[in-house]
Amino acid sequence: MHIEKQYRELEQVEEIRVYNIDRDEVFKHVNPVKKPDKVRFSNVMKHVPSDINVFLPIDDGEDFIVERIGWNLLERLNIKLEDVEGRKLSETSPFYFDLFNDAFREVLKTGNTKAMRMFYYQSDRINTLANIHIISDEGEVYAISDMKKTSPNKTKSPEEQKREDEENKATLIEYFSQTGSYYKIHDEFTWTPGIYNIINRSKQSSDAFYNIIFDLVIPEDKPLVEELLKTMSPETDTYENIIRIKTPGGHIKYLDTYLYSKFDENGEEISHYGLFKDISIDSHKHMTRPVDFMLNGFNHNSKLSLLVEPLSKRYEFSEGFYKMIEIPKDEYIHGKEIIDNIIEDDVRRDIKKLIAGEIDEINKVFTYKVNGDEDNLKICELFIERFKYGNQDHSIGFLTDITLSRQKQQELIKSNATKNILIKEVHHRVKNNLQVLNSFLNLERRAYGDNPNRILDNMQARLSSLALLHEKTYNTEDFININLEDYMKDQDSTLHMLFGAKDINFTSEVDPEIHLSIDVITPLLLIVDELTMNAIKHAFPDPDMPDKTISKEINFINEHVCELILKDNGVGLKDPNALINHNLGWEIINNLTRQINGKLEILDCEVGTGFKIVFPINFDYHIDELEGEA
Repeated sequence: MHIEKQYRELEQVEEIRVYNIDRDEVFKHVNPVKKPDKVRFSNVMKHVPSDINVFLPIDDGEDFIVERIGWNLLERLNIKLEDVEGRKLSETSPFYFDLFNDAFREVLKTGNTKAMRMFYYQSDRINTLANIHIISDEGEVYAISDMKKTSPNKTKSPEEQKREDEENKATLIEYFSQTGSYYKIHDEFTWTPGIYNIINRSKQSSDAFYNIIFDLVIPEDKPLVEELLKTMSPETDTYENIIRIKTPGGHIKYLDTYLYSKFDENGEEISHYGLFKDISIDSHKHMTRPVDFMLNGFNHNSKLSLLVEPLSKRYEFSEGFYKMIEIPKDEYIHGKEIIDNIIEDDVRRDIKKLIAGEIDEINKVFTYKVNGDEDNLKICELFIERFKYGNQDHSIGFLTDITLSRQKQQELIKSNATKNILIKEVHHRVKNNLQVLNSFLNLERRAYGDNPNRILDNMQARLSSLALLHEKTYNTEDFININLEDYMKDQDSTLHMLFGAKDINFTSEVDPEIHLSIDVITPLLLIVDELTMNAIKHAFPDPDMPDKTISKEINFINEHVCELILKDNGVGLKDPNALINHNLGWEIINNLTRQINGKLEILDCEVGTGFKIVFPINFDYHIDELEGEA
């Protein structure tokens, strides 16, 4: 006889596997120590299909008197109730005493129900399953067990064969669509064959008793799943996201996840449904969740970190955070220790208020002791904002390492009151831009739902431009007059790298005297992103086309107005009207152009395609008022 134990953390269920049980060792004939009392509701229990086992604690819970054993278990072990009732559990069944002693004590101490699951194997095949709930009531311990015995194969009836044929058709559809689903009723799961195709293993009898998908979720996504299991309620009865699992074969897969629960009038869950689609094979860049798009845009920066959900167990930070605190990502524990290393009392106090929900925002400069070392200090700036989406609390923020020389540190702290106002505005704009990108993502999912690679490339380019903008903002004290030429050169390198367009020449000629505010330069960068992405994807269908070039020029027309001209030497537009009337990218570019009070037109080019955007250098002017001066 051999026993194995495993704790399913997500479901909070302890699993026990018993191999080749020896009935002679399970129960022993010993003398009773107490005359059996009549068990409450014993007549009712006889008609309940579940085994209801009743035990009376003695010796301050060190042992238990057997008051009742369920009929199924008695039958399986070929014993009678009078053979075991009134006996000490430790004497009449040391086997079950060792298995359940700790669980019984825990339930008596806490009053909480404990779930366990037992599998009885015979020659490596499951013979019996038992789903057990242990509760205490009026000083007694009840172990309620639903036992199921596996049945041998039998000849199928015509109706059963027809039903199996229909299931096989559904399985085939799931196989080609890479989807699978499950439903859960009365703590028991039913999985469609498509799930096993996704996780690359065969069906097992134990699958009915735990969520085999959530059990495979990688550690980084487990807080997301734990939060989900806590928040499903009549008010939040649906859930949709992308989660990552590691299959038994060691492969990482990305699953588009949709969950739905039904609740009764008392708020108790009646049933639970889940649909998963494997989207891993749809992307050569590994499709990630929307939050991954944002984090990836900041990962190249060691001085700036994006903080997603910093006030929650679902926290996710870009790589710069771990470099700033000098702790490897896989060793970091998200807790109050990180706060204790902040020197300033007022900052620690405000962070605790933010965590407690007493305030909604924090924007502070503080001194941080790296790993508690007084000789390793960094000056950091922290911005975190708490906000609501639907009926749930969320948070987002930025952590920036602004450490300079001692003299510069003091100067920076003295001038911080003024700069904080400007930084706060930058953070709000970045947050707004992320919301704009989320709108773009929703639009493109509807328009290009069958082409996730296109959505991925577009979002990656936009996020990289915004990350570049945010990074450079911290390297200047002037947020109103930002030199455009520097941004254009860096953006060329970023787009060239993202799309792998090594055989395309990027040229930029920008008047070095052009300086724009962050309000103008942000949508302008996104406009250039859209036009460049469009040229890369459509202007050069022939990979062997020589001298492929995308060029842009930005110059003053007059002291208030600039002109952007972007051209390619590709195949050109066959029908400009089709672009204007039926193209999502064109709609996005138009909206961004209106945001900067500009005007957009398609140029008449002998070779390739060209666009011209005329725009004022700040929002004090409107292009219609200045056309006469041009």
